[in-house]
Amino acid sequence: MSYLHCLQNKAVRYLLISSALVCLCALPALASGKVSTGEAEFGKVLLALIVILIAAKLGGDVFVRLGQPAVLGELVFGIIIGNVYLLHFHGFEFIKHDESVRILSEIGVTLLLFQVGLESDLKKMMKVGASSLVVATLGVIAPFALGWLVATLFLPESSIYVRAFIGATLCATSVGITARVMLDLGWIQSTEARIILGAAVIDDVEGLVILAVVSGIITAASGGAALSAGAIIFIVIKAIVFLVSALIIGRWISPWIFQFASRMKVADLLLTTALGLCFGFAYLATVIGLAPIVGAFAAGIMLEEIHWRRFAERGEHSILELVKPLVGFLAPVFFVLMGASVDLATFANVSILGFAAALTAAAILGKQVCGLGVLQKGLNRLSIGIGMIPRGEVGLIFAAIGSQLKIGGHPVIEPATFSAVVIMVVVTTMITPPALKWSVVRSLRSGGEQSNRVEQSNKPASLADIGE
Repeated sequence: MSYLHCLQNKAVRYLLISSALVCLCALPALASGKVSTGEAEFGKVLLALIVILIAAKLGGDVFVRLGQPAVLGELVFGIIIGNVYLLHFHGFEFIKHDESVRILSEIGVTLLLFQVGLESDLKKMMKVGASSLVVATLGVIAPFALGWLVATLFLPESSIYVRAFIGATLCATSVGITARVMLDLGWIQSTEARIILGAAVIDDVEGLVILAVVSGIITAASGGAALSAGAIIFIVIKAIVFLVSALIIGRWISPWIFQFASRMKVADLLLTTALGLCFGFAYLATVIGLAPIVGAFAAGIMLEEIHWRRFAERGEHSILELVKPLVGFLAPVFFVLMGASVDLATFANVSILGFAAALTAAAILGKQVCGLGVLQKGLNRLSIGIGMIPRGEVGLIFAAIGSQLKIGGHPVIEPATFSAVVIMVVVTTMITPPALKWSVVRSLRSGGEQSNRVEQSNKPASLADIGE
């Protein structure tokens, strides 16, 4: 009876998936009727959201069942949507070029970085010690240098701005998938895991500083400003001062803002206030020439639960719980759109495939240097290096910003280069789980790492507790 029930469930699931795929292809044709211009534009945005969200959830479900993060499914299904034109079906082409959809995707990634900031704990980051700082710093310097070298070899005609931005895309680490693997293996409380998770937070901050510096230099150069040591130092100082000031001033002023908001009688004020701070800091970042995600991250990391204590006392949800549904709605728009921006036709050029392979190798090798930064003796350095490999959404965000920055009317990250970066992100994210499992199990079987593991808590840890 249970077997029959299982078959029925599978049949229903396959029927729903098939119906969704048919709808994906049929909707553009159904929307081609004659309507007024304003209604047509609005209808296109709604249609694009329907297609993107269906693709994101179908892709996420498939890849989660394969033991991979949902973001990879969103990327891959985005690639499919963006390249069905190769099969002479052009119903999805409008999605790639719709400005309203692009703006929604930018809002989604801004909220995503705000969430990452909310889940980051500065106090815990300070406690993990010097090893996390050294690991993170080496994990930024080495990939940046290797990325610059690969760009120099494969893109000899490119400017130093292009090489610098490609190096920057290799710096970031998306450690969410690493945390999940360590959680499954019961290794999340080990010294190595603490170093990786602490280094990931520091890595985010350092990576955002590098992004701010590189994008600031490119923006200045596109405006005709000369590239000088003084200009670079000024941009570095500006990025660091913005982040530090946001943390100091924000932590001082945000309690007053939430206290004032808590006295008002209007509904949904906690979410509205939090979004106001997020978008406000993102806007300030753009005013001084930095990427908006830098401001959103700063806004998230400066907030603490004590700031909205009065809302919590009334039984309201936390800011993180309120923001997550918005991220779940808009962030997939960004990742599907990034996948749709990949043009598989560019890989007909063998040199682009070689560039993607070299970039992936540089991304992997660059993070293995992280193991050299572990100051304690007897730890599993290989697992620490492997745990820092996945680039995930952060690398995509960097590449997307590069594709929007222009010098002399040409994007810093060309479509072919962007496609190579996406391939690097997909490969590094997919190889990490099996490689990390192999390394950890091998270490535990050898018995050499047992003394370095702390006693496991009776209550399982959650990804929300460890952050990203």
